[in-house]
Amino acid sequence: MGPDLGTWDRYLGMEGRSWGCTKQGSGCPQPRCLRLPAVEHRLRACCLCHDTEETFAPELLEQVRDLELQGVSAAESGDVSTALERFNEAIRLLPERASGYNNRAQALRLKGDVAGALRDLDTAIRLARGCGRAACQSFVQRGLIRRLQARDEDARRDFQRAARLGSAFARQQLVLLNPYSALCNQMLCEMLGRLRNPNSAGSD
Repeated sequence: MGPDLGTWDRYLGMEGRSWGCTKQGSGCPQPRCLRLPAVEHRLRACCLCHDTEETFAPELLEQVRDLELQGVSAAESGDVSTALERFNEAIRLLPERASGYNNRAQALRLKGDVAGALRDLDTAIRLARGCGRAACQSFVQRGLIRRLQARDEDARRDFQRAARLGSAFARQQLVLLNPYSALCNQMLCEMLGRLRNPNSAGSD
């Protein structure tokens, strides 16, 4: 059984709305991650693996980041068409940069083009060589799509790879995909609830 839309919303909240890094920030070797809590950012160290941003021309990279930031802002305001235009231009300028495909995949999914989103996620993972923040986010996005498609084994593999790159959300999804762990968690919650409220059991 796939996740409900609330699961995706929780992912968007926890993982910086799954958009890629777009602007340089202080205290981190990688570009700033939109809406990513500072503590979580430091702990995960941008998914524990450096992206290869330094291989691109600085002026062109800054232009592409600005386009992606415009795309993110447009998508978050509900203008998905404009977001796609900005992401398309970013990809045209730097077709070898994984972040653009990860961001466009999110916009395509919002538009309902799941097949297109999956193609972009595959491309992002390939370009990132399965490492770095863009790959981490792409594995999680692809895992969520595969859960929605009831492809739980494929989803598990993607979440495992994202978890190895530092995604706390992916680790949570792996627990949910393990029926024994999920059952144990449910039983533990019930036991703790009875310990906290011993009178409630007798009132049923």
